[in-house]
Amino acid sequence: MSLLVATDLDGTLLPYDSDSVPPYTAEVLRRADAAGVPIVFVTARPLRWMEPLWRYVGEHGRAIVSNGAITYDVHRRTPVAVSGIDPGPGLELVAAIAESVPGASFAVECLDGIRQDPHWEEPYHLPPDAVRGPLADVWDATAVKLLVRAPGSSADALRDGVVAAVGDLATPTWSVPGLMEISATGVTKASALVALCAGLGVEAADVVAFGDMPNDIPMLAWAGTSYAMADAHESVREVADHVAPPCADEGVAQVLATLL
Repeated sequence: MSLLVATDLDGTLLPYDSDSVPPYTAEVLRRADAAGVPIVFVTARPLRWMEPLWRYVGEHGRAIVSNGAITYDVHRRTPVAVSGIDPGPGLELVAAIAESVPGASFAVECLDGIRQDPHWEEPYHLPPDAVRGPLADVWDATAVKLLVRAPGSSADALRDGVVAAVGDLATPTWSVPGLMEISATGVTKASALVALCAGLGVEAADVVAFGDMPNDIPMLAWAGTSYAMADAHESVREVADHVAPPCADEGVAQVLATLL
């Protein structure tokens, strides 16, 4: 059997917004790598947040970022696969969402960074040279994620409005309240993980997956063995096979140490 471990990052393997892995978890990751067990980071984070974490990836050298839109060769620092939304259809989605969600603001994550509309407020890791302007002017490349906020709306109203506006034209999900993340049709963490595992000759039955938020659900549902963190969103706990100790207690590492 070829074991592969797929883990979300924020709220699962490491605390939200952290750019380092806790010491005990780092030690367990090293043990897994030495034993030939790939640990695949499967995260909503964009590439621009990942550089401090690449040293924990290990010899297999692959990661999945932007909710499955990018499969990345960490050793070569290059994408292996990219699935995104082109500006034309993307701007049509923006118009539909703007009509459905009053006060919506937008940004797009591309391979080379973020583009923001004039009203976008980005609280995390915003580079000083980030592009800002009307999306019709600055959206000039395939986007791996379309991001939507609406400060005047509740998280539920934002989610419902975006889902209704998008329909089957794209894949909406969320990993934190108040932010909707939209990928190309059919693109999820699971879709990228399925392709990666197929290339490695790993069956779903041999995959152990960890997650805590709704964007992890497709991955957890596909994996042969799945763990929700003890403090995961209720919808995640409902689909997972097992519950791992909380992120604050390095729950993923505790489970992995047992598996190893």
